[in-house]
Amino acid sequence: MKVMETNLPGCKIIEPAVFGDARGYFYEGWNAARFAEDGLPTRFVQHNVSHSQRGVLRGLHYQWPHNVQGKLVSVLVGEVYDVAVDLRRGSPTFGQHVAAILSAENKRHFWIPEGFAHGFLTLSDTAIFTYLCTAPYDRDSDCNLLWDDPQLAIDWPLAEVSLSAKDSVAPVLADIAEARLPKFIAP
Repeated sequence: MKVMETNLPGCKIIEPAVFGDARGYFYEGWNAARFAEDGLPTRFVQHNVSHSQRGVLRGLHYQWPHNVQGKLVSVLVGEVYDVAVDLRRGSPTFGQHVAAILSAENKRHFWIPEGFAHGFLTLSDTAIFTYLCTAPYDRDSDCNLLWDDPQLAIDWPLAEVSLSAKDSVAPVLADIAEARLPKFIAP
């Protein structure tokens, strides 16, 4: 397993060791001991899977103030453009984002720590996206951020996107009350 840092401290790209031959391949998607060695989470409480068509954009989502989630995300079928945005008020990287291409082909995982908003855009005809969460879903703490907020300057690779009703009316970062944002805790 190879763990790569990103320009946002805490967000990491994980490349599993893949063993394959003419019959197919095998890789270890998560291993508590190996993740602990690299400072990654070792406890997850919820596993989610979504299926999306090309152009579907899900996000940018986060939970606050309860059940703040860290997410280990990957793609089983297809390809997505995956984004994490630092929403921790007081963070030196507040409002900055990092993006990664995740696909069935590259088998990469993306670790998104607590305090970050997350979203993805399906680039292939279809995609099956999977994610492990460090906290369960909490409807009362469910928050979102407008996917194309100019302040974030995310360069989404498709111009035409399909959004849920909730995501299409999400607030921009400047309009989110400070109390509705996680607080940065220095390491």
